[in-house]
Amino acid sequence: MKVSKVSQRRRLLWSLLLLLLLFSALIVRLAYVQIGKGAELSAKAEDLWRRDIPFAAQRGEILDRNGTALVTNITTPTIWAIPVQIKDPDHTAETLAGLISMDKADIKKIITKRSRLERINPGGRKITMELAQEIRDLKLPGIVVAEDNKRYYPYGDLAAHILGFTGAYSQGLTGLEAMHDDKLKGFEGGISYLSDAGGRIMPGSSEKYVEPRDGLNLELTIDKSIQSIMERELDQAMVKYQANGAWSIAMNPKTGEILAMASRPGYSPANYQEYSAETYNRNLPIWMTYEPGSTFKIITLAAALEEDKVDLKNDHFFDSGAVEVGGARLRCWKKGGHGSQTFMEVVQNSCNPGFVALGQKLGKESLFQYIRDFGFGAKTGIDLNGEENGILFKLDNVGPVELATTAFGQGVSVTPIQQVAAVSAAINGGKLFKPHVAKAWVNPETGETVEEIKPELVRQVISEETSKQVREALESVVAKGTGRPAFIDGYRVGGKTGTAQKVINGRYSSTEHIVSFIGFAPADDPEIVVYTAVDNPKGIQFGGVVAAPIVQNILEDALHYMNVPPRKDQLAREYKYGETPTVTVPNLVGATVQDLYEDLNMNFMLAKSGTGNTVISQAPKPGSRVERGSTIRIYMGEDPGESKHEH
Repeated sequence: MKVSKVSQRRRLLWSLLLLLLLFSALIVRLAYVQIGKGAELSAKAEDLWRRDIPFAAQRGEILDRNGTALVTNITTPTIWAIPVQIKDPDHTAETLAGLISMDKADIKKIITKRSRLERINPGGRKITMELAQEIRDLKLPGIVVAEDNKRYYPYGDLAAHILGFTGAYSQGLTGLEAMHDDKLKGFEGGISYLSDAGGRIMPGSSEKYVEPRDGLNLELTIDKSIQSIMERELDQAMVKYQANGAWSIAMNPKTGEILAMASRPGYSPANYQEYSAETYNRNLPIWMTYEPGSTFKIITLAAALEEDKVDLKNDHFFDSGAVEVGGARLRCWKKGGHGSQTFMEVVQNSCNPGFVALGQKLGKESLFQYIRDFGFGAKTGIDLNGEENGILFKLDNVGPVELATTAFGQGVSVTPIQQVAAVSAAINGGKLFKPHVAKAWVNPETGETVEEIKPELVRQVISEETSKQVREALESVVAKGTGRPAFIDGYRVGGKTGTAQKVINGRYSSTEHIVSFIGFAPADDPEIVVYTAVDNPKGIQFGGVVAAPIVQNILEDALHYMNVPPRKDQLAREYKYGETPTVTVPNLVGATVQDLYEDLNMNFMLAKSGTGNTVISQAPKPGSRVERGSTIRIYMGEDPGESKHEH
């Protein structure tokens, strides 16, 4: 049956309309894809084509308070593989294996992964600049060398426990590196480019470089020179006393700024893998807890003075050598006791029964309130990881014996940093400051200070008047009492010894002690306080004998470094039998031989050089301080006046 022309036209029209509709839909779809989704799809395509070679940011440097770099960076290139670009994996793996001390199979496994980018690890990380250039010169397809960096310690193991160290990927693992990792690490950059499925750079594309943003520099309160002095003394103490350990802290008592902090055994941050985790994880000045011994008596003294329970110069105490409390016999370190003494002498002699009496006058509520006010029993909040709380008796469990032993530093457990903060409050006018080691954050590009860490006052504990009395008492300890080995000629020094039995397996050891000394100077206006403890020194185990001389050496060198001038108004030192006094060298220039032998009174030995009857020069110079019996070399000549007259 023949189809009419009308029907054909109608069908043709519907077909055209359908084609027009389909074409319109295609145009709409293309427009939607090109215009509406174009940017998104282009970005996805580019993402599939793009290759990124990372460039590590420089970690912020860690500087001392004077801007000296304690931790910095050195450039250490790292090898990366772009698997799709590697044409001959066997050849590439074999070539690299001969250069970077990795097994060929391990390298091949990495470079044949179905991924965009792979780090050749561990042998390809942080290689030398020379090896990096050698690998670049090989021009192996798909192998690139990108910039990386690693930490460098210009002063070796100095301040290791404070600084800490970073891991294989420059992440902070311990110390300040871990605590402030977010600010130190910066932001990674890199080079990116477009490549096809075969890994070839796409025609017309260009490389895109994103500059890494370096981390902020951290400026510390630590002073490199004082830190070096302290670590030198700890090293010498470990050798001399064959001790289990030693630790020390130096702080500015007026601000809470830590000037130095160290402990032994130490370690090298650059080679931390060679040490036990126990060594590098335990920052002893903030982690170690132990009974403080007599250094704790400073707190009892300050509390008794603040509560007006004692007059140091006029109140007396008789020490028979022991005191009975609650059925317990508490002994003085001096067999037979010190007899009748003022309470100033009780402090000088570190007399346990005398401090028991002060504790009893205060009562447990008052004494323990002061102990807590001085910061014991809680973390100081120092900006370092790993700080411990220490342990105090619960007030309900404090009986007469616990009150008595706490008064002289037994039965409580404290950290070194708590002691330094508390004693600083006792001598600085009564202000308890939060210790800190971070001083400021600095932009490495502009040198601008981004953030400054200011001293933080926790609370006022005692009055300025009480603090003055504490300073005077502790100065007398160094001049006349158990702290005399810390005496520094020309400087007013205050301090207190400590000798505490170690608790081993729940019992006090009769042979092992932690001996300590805390000292400060100048005694009337302290600028530095130093605490040092030695764990189980061999031989004589007394804080005055072992720890006080260490603190003396640290203080003396630090005071000279800090340009603190010597003075003549220091409290005169008392000399015991067998000790050699320090005397002032007189001016001998112009004196005759006859004058010399009449006036020296056997204080000095003389060594003569030259001829003539009159002293024209001398060494040491007049005013120098030397031990009595020292030799003075005198240079003889003719008196100019006499020569002129004869001529």
